[in-house]
Amino acid sequence: MSITRKIRRIVTGSTQVDGAGVKLVRVIGHADTQEFDPFLMLDAFDSRDSADYIKGFPWHPHRGIETVTYLIAGDIEHSDSLGNKGTILDGCCQWMTAGSGILHQEMPQASDRMLGVQLWLNLPRKDKMTQPQYRDISASMIPKIRENGCTVGVIAGNYGRTSGATQGDYVQALALDVELEPGIEWRIPTDNEATLFIYIVEGAGYFDTETQTVIESHRAVLFETGEQFIARAADQGVRFLLFSGKPLKEPIAWGGPIVMNTREELQQAFQEIDNGTFIKKR
Repeated sequence: MSITRKIRRIVTGSTQVDGAGVKLVRVIGHADTQEFDPFLMLDAFDSRDSADYIKGFPWHPHRGIETVTYLIAGDIEHSDSLGNKGTILDGCCQWMTAGSGILHQEMPQASDRMLGVQLWLNLPRKDKMTQPQYRDISASMIPKIRENGCTVGVIAGNYGRTSGATQGDYVQALALDVELEPGIEWRIPTDNEATLFIYIVEGAGYFDTETQTVIESHRAVLFETGEQFIARAADQGVRFLLFSGKPLKEPIAWGGPIVMNTREELQQAFQEIDNGTFIKKR
């Protein structure tokens, strides 16, 4: 009999202002790196007031991580030092590997609703200085599996025999967008060694077969190890994002947009930003 994952921790995060004045909820961050490894940060945004986000995130650097922006609803214009430029729209995902160093900007546009998340995925020590790259994942590239009152969008990894839009080049990550109709139960086999957490976007559900406690939206739930994950929607249904990946178990030195393994590497990155050598010529 498979061991079902139990709830380890429920996180609500805190409202913060980032970028040039963007109001968001930092669901997980600096204090959570050990428990959520290989995931570093999750910012969530849900607003119908453009004043909350219109100032955006002007040009800023990153090194040593991947940033994954998944937009359920909204409009975000972006550009970077690789020459990429475009728009993230409803159901699209921007998967950016900062690697040795990249500059980019993300500028949300006024929309009826801005709903989505940005996840920071740590890069292994051996790949911290890899060549930066950008992956634009349109909504049409994300398979949607519909079965028995459930819809699963496979952003990354595999769901059954369906491969997602990416597998993750450096960390094999599973990223799913799951919608359950009221009362529907859904389960998935999981790698016992992998970290697994969800972020509840809308509705509410039950995620622990023992306590049967309903958990409302705008919360992250971290789970213990186990061989399967089970969710059941409450009366209003539920939509959540599921993320899973094997922990790196490496030291973390984190300063703003830079995440390395040592303080020396961190200091070097900021020195390179100051002296104009941050972007590596290939």
